[in-house]
Order: sequence, then C-alpha cells, then structure tokens
Amino acid sequence: MDNRHLFLQALGKFLLGVVIIGLLLFLAMPLVLASPISFLIMLLYLPLIAKRIRNEESVLEEGLEGYREYKKRVRYKVIPFIW
Repeated sequence: MDNRHLFLQALGKFLLGVVIIGLLLFLAMPLVLASPISFLIMLLYLPLIAKRIRNEESVLEEGLEGYREYKKRVRYKVIPFIW
C-alpha cells in the first residue's frame, strides 16, 4: 500500500470517530444534564428530521435534473457509512 492510501484510510477512520463521538454526545447530553424531558424531545425530533430528509429528497428527484443519478452515486449523505 502506498502512503496516500494509508493516509486516506486513517483520515476516514478519524472522521468516522468524530461523527460517532458527536452522535454519542448528542444522545447523552440530555441525560448528563439530568433532563429526561429534553431527552424525550430529542427522541421525538429524530424521526421528524428523517421524514423531512425523505420529503426533501423526493422533491429534489422531481424538480432537479440528474438528482437520481447523484443519489445512486452518493449513498451516504447525512452520517458517513450509516445513512
């Protein structure tokens, strides 16, 4: 393996780690602050965001030429390697 490939692999793992830590902080912060109400609100908020993203993608597919091809090329748009 050449150095460039190793660098890109390390960079990808680093960025994935940053995303995972960010998600854990996002999920744990209401509990750390002893606020179960904000945790409940956060749990209800995540499905709303997912629905909005699906709706936005359908609007883009209908109104933006070439978006379907883009969707086929780019699999992960929100969370790398997950969604």
